[in-house]
Amino acid sequence: MKLKIGPLTRATWPDLVDLFSRPGLAVARGCYCMYYRRSGRHDRPPGVTYSESNKRALKVLVERGVVPGLLGYEKKRAIGWVSLGPRRDYAKLARSPVMKPVDDEPVWSIICFVVDPAVRRKGVAEAMLRGALAWARKRGVALVEAYPCDRLGRAVDDSMWFGAKRMFDRAGFSEVARRKPTRPIVRKRIGRGGGRAAAAAVDLHPGRASGSRGKPRARVRPTSKGGAS
Repeated sequence: MKLKIGPLTRATWPDLVDLFSRPGLAVARGCYCMYYRRSGRHDRPPGVTYSESNKRALKVLVERGVVPGLLGYEKKRAIGWVSLGPRRDYAKLARSPVMKPVDDEPVWSIICFVVDPAVRRKGVAEAMLRGALAWARKRGVALVEAYPCDRLGRAVDDSMWFGAKRMFDRAGFSEVARRKPTRPIVRKRIGRGGGRAAAAAVDLHPGRASGSRGKPRARVRPTSKGGAS
């Protein structure tokens, strides 16, 4: 399986809408990754659903040139999404008793993952995480944090939008806080890279990953092309 990862832009907006419209992703298309970008009451125009209001709000960000996340493609079809950006862009984090800032250090937040239900448990989220780190590094980001779930056994998919802690452990993140038994805050310092932002091409193929048996390996390499090229 070959997965290409690139930024959400005006050109790739229809691909995100298509992904979120698939069966099994009602929560994603209801939120449109706007929940943590707001703080306080969300007023929407009369006659406009919560989902449509969020969809419009995210599209406005994209049209302004903001990159609110990355899309992952298999054969030009979007199958994965990760929401990330500067922590200050997610207003609700500041008021969250679980995810409030650990300190004042500049940091980017990885908020959530969405994977097409048809390809879940095939390493897509882990590939999206690696692509997100590559993207952030190219943007000159030094520190990335996330808010995964840490539960024993197999968790319900709807509770895993934040990703599993073990996935972040494998990616080299370290726990820095835990204000709720199942919800740690983890961080990874990725240094400061130069150059312009680029998409990431991620190859997933069967075989042995380092320290892992029978799971797809992800190889991340920079590419000048974004989207579904």
